[in-house]
Amino acid sequence: MKTVIFQAISLMFILLACTPKASKKTNTITAYLEANVPHLDPIHSTSKYSSVINANIFEGLYHYHYLKRPITVQPKLADGLPQILNNGKTYIVKIKRNVHFHDDPAFPNNRGRELTAYDFIYSWKRLADPKLKALGWWVLDGLIEGLNDWRDKVRSGQANYETPVAGLTALDKYTLQIKLSRQSFQFLHYLSMPPTMVVAKEVVQKYGKEIINHPIGTGPYVLKKWQRNSEIILSKNPKYHKVLYPTIGEDQDKSKGLLKYAGQRLPLMNEVRVRIITEKQPLWLAFLKGDLDFGTIPKDNFEQVFQNNQLTKEFADKGLRIHSQKSPDVTIIAFNMEHPILGKNKSLRKALAAAIDKKTILEKFYNSRGIVAEGPIPPTIYGYDPEYKNPIQHDKTLAKQYLADAGYEGGKDLPVFNYEMANNSTWARQYGEVLKDQWAQLGVKIKLNVNTWPQFDKKIKTKKATIFDMAWMADYPDSQNFLQLFYSKNISPGPNNFNYINRKYDQIYEQAVVLPPGAERQALFKKLIDIINEDVPGVFIIHRLYRYPFHSWLENYKPYPIIYDYYQYLSVDEDKKAAHR
Repeated sequence: MKTVIFQAISLMFILLACTPKASKKTNTITAYLEANVPHLDPIHSTSKYSSVINANIFEGLYHYHYLKRPITVQPKLADGLPQILNNGKTYIVKIKRNVHFHDDPAFPNNRGRELTAYDFIYSWKRLADPKLKALGWWVLDGLIEGLNDWRDKVRSGQANYETPVAGLTALDKYTLQIKLSRQSFQFLHYLSMPPTMVVAKEVVQKYGKEIINHPIGTGPYVLKKWQRNSEIILSKNPKYHKVLYPTIGEDQDKSKGLLKYAGQRLPLMNEVRVRIITEKQPLWLAFLKGDLDFGTIPKDNFEQVFQNNQLTKEFADKGLRIHSQKSPDVTIIAFNMEHPILGKNKSLRKALAAAIDKKTILEKFYNSRGIVAEGPIPPTIYGYDPEYKNPIQHDKTLAKQYLADAGYEGGKDLPVFNYEMANNSTWARQYGEVLKDQWAQLGVKIKLNVNTWPQFDKKIKTKKATIFDMAWMADYPDSQNFLQLFYSKNISPGPNNFNYINRKYDQIYEQAVVLPPGAERQALFKKLIDIINEDVPGVFIIHRLYRYPFHSWLENYKPYPIIYDYYQYLSVDEDKKAAHR
């Protein structure tokens, strides 16, 4: 009898242990990043990996509407759109009241103080400070009256943070006046970018160089835990100022359930757990298990998920959802123009470009998700020309002729070039091997070097990389954002990772950026694209089409690559998730 009772009790515990605990609500989003985050400081936030975390901790004056397409700038810490005066060169911005920094020991009594207009002046001086070598300085470089002069004086010891800047004035505690050195039709987009987000002077003074590990902003989430190379946990900011879920979007958003939480206060969930998973297969398996609310489909699994471009019944029955999105980006094989051989020999670069079979790369590595790039400007970006064709197309015979013209027929006397990979994933290694094989057919040899993302980024920013694979995702929806990659004033550590310098290009670029969007500016942009494709500082490979998989329990999922602060809009149906798991 005792044995029977014991077995019954044991069975009861087993059943309880196996039963999903649907009643336990974690209110947690489980997300991922495919690369390690090296730091959390807005002034260095120039990659999507750091930007997506920073944008949920810190805030700027403006950001992008979550649901509207084309994407639209709207106020974040600004109390409305700016008053624009002086023929577009003076901006008067009202700052929201009762916005507070996160609680932290940097403040008296550990209580974050109220945000003021002075904080933006301090933050942008910090962005300009030459001692900090901010990776995001290019965003405001040459744009605000007196800021570059202040930067030069700080470098020579003639100015400090108390020294005024003519173009930055707090008219009162909640009013910021910005004077531009030239008219800019993209200025509000710049003020929506992570490097212009606001920090508190007290936090910087307390943590010094360690500020990169102590992100204290005004945003919807605070940093709870950061286990390097493994996981980042964000917790809901209990003192977050009043920000509401949007009440309007695209026509189909309501039928898709994207307006279910219209008008509700953000963030919707208490916690975000961001796992760092650098390999595609482990990421995919974690998603299928339900350990991630959204994920990505590896190239080797694409046909398992899609047949005839439709979701298979197996995955549809599992509740898998797909969000398709033309990405405003371009993938590039980049050349360091300061390399003594590669940078000085245009015919050599043309040979390497003509040898690359982009269509094979598109099919093999992207499952034909995207289109072959003819230049830097992707579809969905203002200024894209679908009729434009790059004069250098894939042609092995022509590639060999270019190599002979370069003085290295058959690759004779050429050194082995280093090719830097951004990570050690299977995808990256296979991609490198394909390039290695295509160039070997010319007689050009490369050595594949494995890096972590921080190592890769450092090599690029210190001009140590010779050839490398990169992608540029739009910061704002305009051609200028891609063409500034080749402007000489933006060479590394700025976004001109090619270290490309062409005075004619610079002259035309400077003429174009002061013009409003229109035919005249577009004609100049066409000239710039022609110059780049002639000089070949890099080879434009693919404009990607993303198919983002997500589970049916994830609500309000409408990703767009430029919108980094999207965690606050997401919600999870915990009962559905518990049933799946």
